Amino acid sequence: MSAPPRPTLVIVGRPNVGKSTLFNRITGSRRSIVGNEPGITRDRIRLEVRWRDRSFDVIDTGGMLFGDTNEFPVLIGGQVQAAIETAWQIVFLIDGRAEITATDRELADFLRRAGKPVTLAVNKCDTAKHQDLTAAFYELGIPDVFPISAEHGLGIETLLEHVAKDFPEGEQVSDQELIRVAIIGRPNVGKSTLLNKMTGQQRSIVSATPGTTRDAVDEDVEHGRTTFRFVDTAGIRRKGKTTLMAEKLSVVMAQRHIRLADVVLLILDATEGVTAGDATIGGYAQEAGRALILVVNKWDQASKEQRPAFKHQVRDNLRFLEYAPLAFLSALTGAGTQKLFPLIRKAYRASCRRIPTGELNRFLEAVDFERSTSPGSRRQKIQFVTQPDVRPPTFVFFTGRGDKFHFSFERFLINQLRRAFDFEGTPLVIKSKRKH
Repeated sequence: MSAPPRPTLVIVGRPNVGKSTLFNRITGSRRSIVGNEPGITRDRIRLEVRWRDRSFDVIDTGGMLFGDTNEFPVLIGGQVQAAIETAWQIVFLIDGRAEITATDRELADFLRRAGKPVTLAVNKCDTAKHQDLTAAFYELGIPDVFPISAEHGLGIETLLEHVAKDFPEGEQVSDQELIRVAIIGRPNVGKSTLLNKMTGQQRSIVSATPGTTRDAVDEDVEHGRTTFRFVDTAGIRRKGKTTLMAEKLSVVMAQRHIRLADVVLLILDATEGVTAGDATIGGYAQEAGRALILVVNKWDQASKEQRPAFKHQVRDNLRFLEYAPLAFLSALTGAGTQKLFPLIRKAYRASCRRIPTGELNRFLEAVDFERSTSPGSRRQKIQFVTQPDVRPPTFVFFTGRGDKFHFSFERFLINQLRRAFDFEGTPLVIKSKRKH
């Protein structure tokens, strides 16, 4: 049984009025990047909220600018319109410490014509004096006006009581399997294009300008009896190449979303080859213990002569990710993208696989340790093995001494486990412990 769609609350406003601060306040998260630099949020950011027995989605949008023909304002405006089309309720956020601007007036007119319920939230009303000034904002023609301070949490409960009063009560339950998938990679390798192709809509802003995505953008896709929650993260640059505050924060947030994901898609560019940056980003997923798939994008642009060499380059330069399956596709045309769904599902289930202790010890008895490459002086006799954890699968081998295994012997054990139990797509963790 699929759950009915959740109500949607959309936050809109011109740049730098505090939309992301309000989003983070309502959702209890730090999902949206907050800073003094205007235009930090460019895409739609969505999170589910559980408030007073009501479940609904909150969407943070990029700042709207009217009459601006620069690329990003035009693209942001399209994202805001798409969010408004799905809205049950709209919160129009305005700066209570500033005069009403022409953009505020145009946005108020735009929202009234949209035909959706609109509530005007006057932000930065931190004192009684500021709250008394909210009467001036009724001239925008929106009857429901609420003074708030997103930064300090003032007036938020009253605002939510108003906008969520008609949202259905009770938790919406679904028997769908949910897999969280983070799309990571260097700037401009096609992450946003892949998200848009997988979701079938212009969900993420696509531009030739590197660094277009700053916040993580997510969308659910149902395939079979599984819901895939794709998260398009900001392009990760080397620290020395990252200067703007928003870009530095977006790298930190991308790393956080890797840790929150079930499966990570590392996007590689077939036209550029494997770079040191790709290896660094793959290392983030490896350190987080997440299941991983190497996705080679723009494969249609690689010649038949280049393809065999590229496959060899991937495996040679990313040798530490040898467990990750390779997928070759074109995010732009969609060729090969549908093959990702079974690969993601398989990698996720491998990362969650738990082997019973009895089966593990029968496996141990069958291993030919004479083939291992650990130095003889450091070889330890393994007495039994257990698996205490998953995501990633973690195995504890009990020995007489409990010394840490030599890396070559650890690699031998991992290869044996993969051969016996099909752990393709997930890293494995090996630990040794002294048997008491």
